[in-house]
Amino acid sequence: MAYTVACHHDLTGAPHSTMQFDAKDLRDFYRTPLGQIVRRQLASRIRGRWKRLNGQTLVGVGFAAPFLGSFRAEAARVACFMPARQGALVWPQGARCHSVLVEEHLWPLPDNSVDRLLAVHCIEQAERVGPLLREAWRVLAPDGRLLIIVPNRRGLWSRIDATPFGQGLPFSRTQLERLLTDGLFTPIEWSEALYFPPFDKRMLLRMAPTLERSLARMSFGVAGVIIVEARKEIMAPVGGGLKAETVRVLRPSESINRTPRVGV
Repeated sequence: MAYTVACHHDLTGAPHSTMQFDAKDLRDFYRTPLGQIVRRQLASRIRGRWKRLNGQTLVGVGFAAPFLGSFRAEAARVACFMPARQGALVWPQGARCHSVLVEEHLWPLPDNSVDRLLAVHCIEQAERVGPLLREAWRVLAPDGRLLIIVPNRRGLWSRIDATPFGQGLPFSRTQLERLLTDGLFTPIEWSEALYFPPFDKRMLLRMAPTLERSLARMSFGVAGVIIVEARKEIMAPVGGGLKAETVRVLRPSESINRTPRVGV
């Protein structure tokens, strides 16, 4: 299994060195029995928030490909942005490619062009979360929504590095709320998932759906991941928000067809 060494910054701005899965590792995880259960559980939570995206533009960032397929038949446009440090794979297989290799804070989209933005295996792997959220704010439409899934700092999944949720920097709800507020987002819905343990054992895998339902009713804030949906704020609070920064914005013509792809 291949790994990428990354330098992260914690919430104080200090660098945080860690290991992370690359795109191939992430794809391979979701092909395992454990990964397939994770995919079903998280896909159900995502669909619970976004029941219909008819005619809308949906972009996944990080490694969101396992959760975008069900939207392709209804959304007007679907794209999968994969960070350069993580690498990219062609998605979907056997059809026109919708995956794009991007810098994590520089996306080939015009302002206010995305209705729904899904961030999975993204925030916790970011070298700098602030610029990434600033780019998310830029591309979202005024009534757009951002859905983030991150490892829970208090959960078991963030403590075991055999899965993608044990990589990068986990978050508490308080930390994530502060990051979103600083990035001019307002959280509107919180939830959790992955209450069952992250062990690839046949008996536990058979019990996983039942454990998920049962433990969710007795949540003590120790689920594997935190899920938050946030809306874009148009007006910055007095004395708050992110400082302006000049960035180069790619023209649409520089997007999917001209972006290099790695992996298979």
